[in-house]
Amino acid sequence: MKYATYRHEGEIRVGQVSPDGLSVTPVRVAGRPVSDLHDVFAGAAGASGAPVALASVELLAPIPRPRRNLFCVGKNYAAHAKEFAGSGFDAGHTGAPEDLPTDPIVFTKAPECVIGHGAAIWAAEGVTDFLDYEAELAVIIGVGGRGITRAEAMRHVWGYTIINDVTARDWQKRHKQWFMGKSFDTFAPMGPFAVTADAIDGASLDLSCWVNGERRQHANTRDLIFDIPTLIETISAGITLMPGDIIATGTPEGVGIGRKPPTALRRGDLIEIEIAGIGRLGNRVG
Repeated sequence: MKYATYRHEGEIRVGQVSPDGLSVTPVRVAGRPVSDLHDVFAGAAGASGAPVALASVELLAPIPRPRRNLFCVGKNYAAHAKEFAGSGFDAGHTGAPEDLPTDPIVFTKAPECVIGHGAAIWAAEGVTDFLDYEAELAVIIGVGGRGITRAEAMRHVWGYTIINDVTARDWQKRHKQWFMGKSFDTFAPMGPFAVTADAIDGASLDLSCWVNGERRQHANTRDLIFDIPTLIETISAGITLMPGDIIATGTPEGVGIGRKPPTALRRGDLIEIEIAGIGRLGNRVG
């Protein structure tokens, strides 16, 4: 099933998206409307009532304010790992550009930087000199746990959404860690929908990103260096995962710093990310 979190007539609601993608039916638990996707993870929620046209609502991020930092994975597609290592912005890379990570590189983004489909990405003019995009599949944890094995990992996945891991590359390089340059306000567009794990195969999804209509990124999640079960096993080895935790699985080749010459985002640019079975996330730099 596909879910949306939206604002309609001044109220925030969670709804089930119709198969044709044109309407959303409010989700209820014990007869009351649901305003938080966390209520759906328990499995007791059901859609009922009159559907509302999606064109008449404001789409928010599926989880507008995550309860914890977003877990993110760096350099998890081979071609992107090489383009980043050779870009001059990867202050932490010490080997040859073709050297790939031997273990998942995990960092976090602050939860306050999440915005929804259609919301503006802050240009941060005067703060950063190089604003960049990163199209990513995000995993939503439904069942928490610590010490989760690869064999059991997918039982802990509730579903998936899309994240644009917006990055201030100069901050990422200068501070030699990734938290600050990736956690500016509005730097985590998410959505437009969340899709349950039984509806799509997260291990084989086409992902594409366009900037002003030009396709910049295209890959399939089959190309991940570290697959979803490995990421869950690695993170949960010492950190208890909780329902609603979000894991952004990494971006493929084609980001702005990998272009020749490198091309930063500018005010007015439109970034659109599409993942098969989830939808298309669009945000303009403002």
